[in-house]
Amino acid sequence: MSTGAPSTVHRRGRAVFSWALWDWGSAAFNTVILTFVFTVYLTERVAVDPESGSKALGVALTIAGVCIALVAPVTGQRSDAGGRRKLWLAVHTGLVIVCTAGLFFVQNEPSFLVLGLVLLATASVFAEFATVNYNAMLLQVSTPATIGRISGFGWGMGYFGGLIALVIVLIGFVQPSVGLFGVTAADGLNIRVVALFAAMWFAVFALPLFAFVPEAPSSGEQVRHALLGSYVVLGKRLAWMWREERRTLGFLVASAIYRDGLAAIFTFGGVIAAGTFGFSPSEVVVFAISANLVAGLGAFLGGRADDRFGPKAVIVAALFGLVLVGGLLLVLPPGKAAFWVCGLTLAIFLGPTQSASRTFLARIATPGKEGEVFGLYATTGRAVSFLGPLAFSGFIALFGSQRAGMGGIVLILLVGLIAMLPVRSPDRPPEPTEVPAADAS
Repeated sequence: MSTGAPSTVHRRGRAVFSWALWDWGSAAFNTVILTFVFTVYLTERVAVDPESGSKALGVALTIAGVCIALVAPVTGQRSDAGGRRKLWLAVHTGLVIVCTAGLFFVQNEPSFLVLGLVLLATASVFAEFATVNYNAMLLQVSTPATIGRISGFGWGMGYFGGLIALVIVLIGFVQPSVGLFGVTAADGLNIRVVALFAAMWFAVFALPLFAFVPEAPSSGEQVRHALLGSYVVLGKRLAWMWREERRTLGFLVASAIYRDGLAAIFTFGGVIAAGTFGFSPSEVVVFAISANLVAGLGAFLGGRADDRFGPKAVIVAALFGLVLVGGLLLVLPPGKAAFWVCGLTLAIFLGPTQSASRTFLARIATPGKEGEVFGLYATTGRAVSFLGPLAFSGFIALFGSQRAGMGGIVLILLVGLIAMLPVRSPDRPPEPTEVPAADAS
C-alpha cells in the first residue's frame, strides 16, 4: 500500500459525504413540499374541498410523469457522452429551487390552485431529471463492495435531512400562531414561507457535491446529433438491451411498477393522514418527523443487508412488508392510533426498497452508460406513473371516499412484487477491503 492511500481514503470519504448531502438537501422538496406540507396545503386549504384537490393533484403529477418519461433517458444519455453529469445536475437542481421558491406566491384561495399545481409539477419534473444524474454518480463514490451501504447512507441522509427540515418547519412556522419573523396563517403565509425555507435548504446542502465530487469521464461518444436524434440512439440501445440485457429490462419494468406505488405513498401519505384519519396540519408534520426517523434507520440497515444478501433479497422482503402492512391499514378502523402504528411500520420498508433498487441497477449497468440507464430507470417509472395517481384518484371517484384510494396503492405494490420475483439477482460483490485496489496506487 502506498503512502498516498490515507489521503485517497479521505478524499473518497469527503466525496461520499458531499454526495449524500445533496440527498439531505433534496429532502426539503421531496418531504416538506411534495409529501407532508405543501401538497396538504393545496388539497386542504387552497382547493375547494379535499376530494377535488386530491384529484387535481393526481392529474398534475400524471402530466409531469409523462414529461419525465419522454425526456429523462435522453438527458442521461447526453450527459454520459459529454461527461457533464455535474453540469446538468446543477442546472436541474437550480430549476427545482426556483420553482419551489415560486410556491411562496400561492395563497389559500381556489384561484391560486392552478399556479400551485403548475409549479409543483414543474419542480417534480426537474427534480427527477436531477436525480437521474445524481443516481449515476453513485458509482463515482463507491466500490462494488460498498455500493449498498453507500446507497443506503445516501437515502438515510435524505430521510434525516427531511426530519430536521420538518422539525424546523413545525416549530418555526406550522404550529405556532405567530411563527418566526412574525409569520401567521393569514393568506396561508406560514406555509408559503415554508416554500422559501425549502428552497434555501436545498440550495445550501447541494453545494458541497459540486465542490468535492469529481466529474464523470466522458463515455467517449460524440454528441453530434440533435435532440430528436438522441431518440434514435436510444431506440438502438433498447434493441440491444432486448437481445443482450434482458435482466436489465425485466428489472426496469418490475421496478417501474412498485416504485410507482412507493411514489404514491410519499405523495398521498400526508393527504390521507389529514383527510381520512383526521390529522391536523401539525399532527401530519409530527408524524412525518417520526416516519423520516424510522425510514432513515431502515435505509442504513437495508444498505448493509444489501451488501451482505444482495439487493433483490432486500427489495422482495421490503415489498412484502409494504403490501402486508398497507393491507392492514386499509381494513383497520380509521383511527389515529392505527395510522401511527401502520404508517411507521411502512416507513421501515421504504428506505431499503429505494436504496436496493438503485444499487441493483448500478451493479448491472454497462460502464459508461450509467446516466442513460438511470434515465431509463426514471422513464420506465414515469411511463407507468399514471398508475399511482390514477389508482388513487380513480378509487376515490369509484367508491366515493378518500380512504378507498389506498387500495389502489397496495394493489400496485403487489403487482410490482410479483413482477420482481423472476428477475435474476446481480452477481455477488467481492468482499470489502480496507482500501480499494484501484485507489492503492
